[in-house]
Amino acid sequence: MKKYYFLLLLLSSVTFSRAAYLLIPMDESQKNHLKAYGIAYWILKQDAEVSWLLNYRGGSFMMKYNKLIENECIIRGVSFEAIADAQSSAILQEIADPEVNMDEVKLSKAPRIAVYSPKNKLPWDDAVTLALTYAEIPYDLVYDEEVINGVLPMYDWLHLHHEDFTGQYGKFWAAYKNAAWYREDVRVNEEMAHKLGFTKVSQMKLAVAKKIRDFVAGGGYLFSMCSAPDSYDVALAADQVDICDVMFDGDGMDPDAQSKLNYDNCFAFKDFKIVTNPYEYEISSIDVSEVRKVKPENDFFTLFDFSAKWDPVPTMLCQDHEQVIHGFRGQTTAFNKRYIKSDVVIMGENKGLDEARYIHGEFGKGTWTFYGGHDPEDYEHRVGDPPTDLSLHPNSPGYRLILNNVLFPAAKKKKQKT
Repeated sequence: MKKYYFLLLLLSSVTFSRAAYLLIPMDESQKNHLKAYGIAYWILKQDAEVSWLLNYRGGSFMMKYNKLIENECIIRGVSFEAIADAQSSAILQEIADPEVNMDEVKLSKAPRIAVYSPKNKLPWDDAVTLALTYAEIPYDLVYDEEVINGVLPMYDWLHLHHEDFTGQYGKFWAAYKNAAWYREDVRVNEEMAHKLGFTKVSQMKLAVAKKIRDFVAGGGYLFSMCSAPDSYDVALAADQVDICDVMFDGDGMDPDAQSKLNYDNCFAFKDFKIVTNPYEYEISSIDVSEVRKVKPENDFFTLFDFSAKWDPVPTMLCQDHEQVIHGFRGQTTAFNKRYIKSDVVIMGENKGLDEARYIHGEFGKGTWTFYGGHDPEDYEHRVGDPPTDLSLHPNSPGYRLILNNVLFPAAKKKKQKT
């Protein structure tokens, strides 16, 4: 009934107001970029439509005027402009000009969101759940048992963050093997693996990775950050190969593991070398965390400028009010470009360091996006550090990239030009 009431108000509001549309600008004039995404999602939940104006004032949103939307913007502290029909027509006419790099994308359906995250409390947080919570976008938590039992087809969008799909517990053994949280994490994972019928945690994680692969192949949207992107591809490449040493799974690894990797299984990466030293805080040569030489104050990456009319997907994913983004570290900070497959779209890079920070691709009927680093507003987030207070960073350009991905599945399918 609430949705019908909303739609009735939507249809009748123009009669009672001179404003015909609401524009939510996403340039420097916006007081709270992150909550603006939540407004767009809230409107979609009412079965109303939102126009995403690509490259217009930082990727602004426009929708038919409704007093309820105006009130919601005021409550959440989101900047908006009430505009007449003639003004909205002029904006759309400007965007449609073939000489300008802008386009309109219709958002029509609120995506169902799942976050892959353990139930036991661990001493780190997740930038995506922080962003979703702050933007007031609802999500469900799922983990190994739910994934193995087949819940993923219920969702449109899945996020992976601080996770190790190789079964090596993030390579935290050397530094934290005696820590209570690490020992508990091992116990919980081993217990769940046995409950689900697996001999080893690495086998369970591989099975989960394959379920996620099937989810994407069937049309799902996968977004992954921190240690999840490279550990996910490494796990797929190591299908049927033991890459875990004795302290991780109770027996030694296959001495010929490197030569047995199958890179064809991977979404994004190729030809990488696995790191077999259990004392080295690294999974593979994909990540550049331990080899990059750049001071924090000089650490930046640049977003690519795609054609809105010809390449709407990467354009959507790169909407921002800044093109140069301050870098941030993570268990996986960035991806060595030499190990990225040729058909992968690089959307953000540090050219001087020959590293990619933000990449995208297709698999089957779905898509995936990998974003290096742990927290865009905490340069070197360490185990046990408190979570970032996003009320102090409402205009974060790094967090905006996360929320672009959240709204991306809401876009009406549009045949790309060739």
